[in-house]
Amino acid sequence: MLNWLMGKPKVARTAEALYARIVDAARQPAFYKDLEVPDTAEGRFEMVALHLFQALEALKTGGLDPAYVEAFSRHTIEAFVTDMDDCMREMGVGDLTVPKRVKRAAAGFYERTGVYRAALSEVDNTALLAALGRYVYQGRDAARPALALAAYMRTMSIELAGAPPETMLSSTQVPNPANSLDASHAL
Repeated sequence: MLNWLMGKPKVARTAEALYARIVDAARQPAFYKDLEVPDTAEGRFEMVALHLFQALEALKTGGLDPAYVEAFSRHTIEAFVTDMDDCMREMGVGDLTVPKRVKRAAAGFYERTGVYRAALSEVDNTALLAALGRYVYQGRDAARPALALAAYMRTMSIELAGAPPETMLSSTQVPNPANSLDASHAL
């Protein structure tokens, strides 16, 4: 009955902290300078979606209690939706339009989740490069930076695999995207 006095549950606070870390990782200047991600609202959304996908996928491979993973994922998605709502309002989107755009952003995230999951499960990068070209680079020719971003995603998948949320909050868990330019030659 007095749960409101206790504040948010620990899982919600940790999920919000992880989402803040995801946003920080997505804002690394190297994405926009070195990997040529468009420095636009759309480009920033793509980087948040990419990092959110990676973090939620890592949770599934950690051997954690499935009920905890589900609750944690739900709270993290709620933080994402709240952030999208806040960002749209800050950009001056009208109150009546915000819910529709937030639904579109959430649907876009879930679409990317399926595409990225399938692409990362393949041995070669053909599907991943196509997905990055479509979503992140919006159809423009960006072969070298897309290869580097694919290398970054694969590195991050390995480094985050099985990591509990508390470990993912560590800044050392997210690789430097600029290093992926060198790694992209090996792909």
